[in-house]
Amino acid sequence: MNKYQFQNIQIEKIIMSQEYPRRGRNWLTAMGVLFLVVAAVTLVRDIIIWSPDFVVQFFFDSEINAQKVSLGVIAFGTFMIVLGFGKKNVQAR
Repeated sequence: MNKYQFQNIQIEKIIMSQEYPRRGRNWLTAMGVLFLVVAAVTLVRDIIIWSPDFVVQFFFDSEINAQKVSLGVIAFGTFMIVLGFGKKNVQAR
């Protein structure tokens, strides 16, 4: 075994080490981001279809509609992200 093969083996051991700098798996944060994306897509879709004036009017009328549900989903997604960052991460095997 020559000098260069030995160095390559050491480099591979460092790269393939079980310790890595990733944060780990946290499903609360992932689900929170998913909720935020779905709510944002819904709001953007409604703004494109109805125009911003109608969407703002939908926020302030007395009926329950998609815009108010989207605001609730944004609040819930933000809560899940905050809760996920406070929770200990599950490390991958």
